Amino acid sequence: MPGCAAAWQGMLAERIGVSTKTVQRMEQGHAGIALQHLARALQVFGELDRLGRLMDTAEDSIGLMLADEKLPQRARPPKLEKGAGAL
Repeated sequence: MPGCAAAWQGMLAERIGVSTKTVQRMEQGHAGIALQHLARALQVFGELDRLGRLMDTAEDSIGLMLADEKLPQRARPPKLEKGAGAL
């Protein structure tokens, strides 16, 4: 029911103090949404604690993986010292 979705969007927009267009952009995952709007929406849904987890870089597995990919790679394996290979 398209009318029902618009009504919910309107109610959420009113509660967080933004336009319905902003709520629609939030639902679509638009990157330009202000963090304060996201925080207000999370507060309306009683999920404000999730914002802390979203901001915690140690919990960001995708971000950590991308950061690891940017680390410089060693061109050659390290040289073994003479006599260090056998016990």
